[in-house]
Amino acid sequence: MILCLTIIFIAFAPAKRHFSSFIGFVSPPVRLVLLKARQWGGSTTSQLYMAWLQLVHKVGLNSLIIAHQGAGSDEIKDMFDRMIKNYPVDMLHKLGEVYNENEPRLVGVGKSGSIHRVPQRNCKIKIGTAERPDSCRGGDYNLVHLSEVGLWKATEGKKPEDIVRAACSGILYAPYTMIVMESTANGTGNYFYTEYKAAVDPKAKSQYEAMFVSWFDIEQYSEPFENDKDRIGFAHKLLVNRENNNVTSSREESGKYLWWLWKKGATLEAINWYIKERAGKNDHGIMASEYPSDDIEAFVHSGTMVFDKYKVEELRRSVRPPKFVGDVYAKSDDGAEALANLRFKEDNQGLLWVWSLPEIDPDDDIIDRYLTVVDIGGRTSKADYSVILVIDRLEMIEGGRPSVVAQWYGHIDIDLLAWKAAQIAAFYDNSLLVIESNTVETHDNERHIEGGDQSRYILNQISQIYPNLYARRQSEDEIIQGMPRKYGFHTNIATKPMIISTLVKVIREQLYTERDERCLDEYLTYEKTSRGTYSAISGKHDDLLMTRAIGLHICFHEMDLPRVIPRRRTNKRSESHRPMTAATI
Repeated sequence: MILCLTIIFIAFAPAKRHFSSFIGFVSPPVRLVLLKARQWGGSTTSQLYMAWLQLVHKVGLNSLIIAHQGAGSDEIKDMFDRMIKNYPVDMLHKLGEVYNENEPRLVGVGKSGSIHRVPQRNCKIKIGTAERPDSCRGGDYNLVHLSEVGLWKATEGKKPEDIVRAACSGILYAPYTMIVMESTANGTGNYFYTEYKAAVDPKAKSQYEAMFVSWFDIEQYSEPFENDKDRIGFAHKLLVNRENNNVTSSREESGKYLWWLWKKGATLEAINWYIKERAGKNDHGIMASEYPSDDIEAFVHSGTMVFDKYKVEELRRSVRPPKFVGDVYAKSDDGAEALANLRFKEDNQGLLWVWSLPEIDPDDDIIDRYLTVVDIGGRTSKADYSVILVIDRLEMIEGGRPSVVAQWYGHIDIDLLAWKAAQIAAFYDNSLLVIESNTVETHDNERHIEGGDQSRYILNQISQIYPNLYARRQSEDEIIQGMPRKYGFHTNIATKPMIISTLVKVIREQLYTERDERCLDEYLTYEKTSRGTYSAISGKHDDLLMTRAIGLHICFHEMDLPRVIPRRRTNKRSESHRPMTAATI
């Protein structure tokens, strides 16, 4: 492939150089995030395109190559060396300019061995690695090639985003500039994943464009059949099994998946190759990371991902920016008047996103319409986020879906979170307020709460002012013995698999309406570990996810359907979730 591209490059370079100068060609700025299957040649293509700009179109364009390690940078640089070695000297000069056939095409600069120069074009080529961030700093670059960014490791002092910033910060968005991030995928949650997703999403307004190259777009991934009979038999088997979900081995895919490949555009020969290659790998994730069929499948992780990525993507159709951003305020931030004169005030820097304000009829009360769920985080930027989620269950009356209507998301002191949760729940028609309750006895170490479990403190704060707190169901013995009710949803080794199973079903069957895209990203980075526990992958959060898991489980399995009653009877809610007065508590 390299030799082929080199021949094409040499053949068309001079004609293009003279023709482009004649028509006034100007290279637009290139910003590209390239996700590819293995062995496509993205590094080769990127490097030769950069060389085309340097050697043909403009004098003085400097380039920088950064790979994940030294060997990778050397291989990319070697592509340039091989090309320039075969590049005719006269094409490096202007027409009619005197030159020496034996003059050097590439010379070293300094003693590091990492910088070279093409003297005829007054351009430099520098190589660096993500393992040595200092090698990526300094210099005046126009063209930057970032290779295998998905493999760049984030460590203290050398995060991928820091390296990219150091290398590219001086490059203006102007003609004859180019920044290409190319990589095979390496799971979710890393810098390359984030940048590719931003490039794909028009709402993210990324400077970069996204490009994906699947394995079946690459000619070499094809296995011909011995004869037409075998080919027809293969096609027949593919057709017959197109609805078959069953597999007999971890080293094969279902007939339904193979049929999906055919519909995606893979040829019979390509699918034949895929089946044989897949037999050498005992996990779909391993195959998908090296030979992805689409850009969703590419970002898989070595662990067992909990949620079907395609079902998660279907939820994305309903996400949208909030209608209002601000916060709920009252007569006082805390204390006895914390629920007096509740009102919403818009503020562009507010932490409460609202997709739908509460609908409260002065004559009728819709019982069990709104549900508010709180996940406790910490107050510092390194802690988990605190989340206050509001779900509207109105459409469930006629068989519809509950939907996310508001969400507070940020870092806050624990006592202030208690009052804020009560205010938001009260603002949404005194909705059932559910606080996640963790204790040290749960042995659930997957999620870290700054300062330890604070749920009991929060519940004590809220119980003094808010009447409609969620309480766990009591056994007959507990009722007979007159034991006090236990408030809050207790997440532990028994209840966590239960609520996650509910969430798996809800996502699979599209049983609710999501609005916040950040939550979908948490779904895609949530795994079941080899220990059998559930957690977000390293470097990612699950705070939004947990509010959905708890809230939707209670929404579908513990709350009655919403019902309309005259508002004068608001003191008679359902027995299991009726308001609790301070005296009752």
